[in-house]
Amino acid sequence: MDLRKLKTLIDLVSDSNIAELEITEAEGKVRIVKAGTQSAAPQMMSYAVPQGMPAPAEAPRAAVTAAAAEPEAPAAETGHVVTSPMVGTFYRASSPGGKPLVEVGSAVKQGEPVCIIEAMKIMNEIEATHTGTITKVLCENGQPIEFGQALFVIE
Repeated sequence: MDLRKLKTLIDLVSDSNIAELEITEAEGKVRIVKAGTQSAAPQMMSYAVPQGMPAPAEAPRAAVTAAAAEPEAPAAETGHVVTSPMVGTFYRASSPGGKPLVEVGSAVKQGEPVCIIEAMKIMNEIEATHTGTITKVLCENGQPIEFGQALFVIE
């Protein structure tokens, strides 16, 4: 769907008494729900984008949802999983090109730093939640991570 057409539809909904608008075309499906309406359905806009077509920008007063809106849960890990307490960028070392704080097979004590997460230009040390041995490193250096994402497995 054309971005100008999408913007026109959003303006139409916001300027009228319509609480919700859903349109299905060959290119995809668009659902716009006016913010502030009291309805049982969550306020969202969803769309399907065919291959080769650029995705439209997020519209004001609407949230975009996709089929993979929630991150997939990793397979059940044995041992204790160290998870991210924040959204940011994962770093294994305290300085670029430096030696990683922990490797697979490293013995760690509870409270010992295992990685760095950069959030809003602040470097945050993430500590081991349990004493044991690192059996898996689940993130790549420099990878963006989400809140609650598994970082390490300690056994």
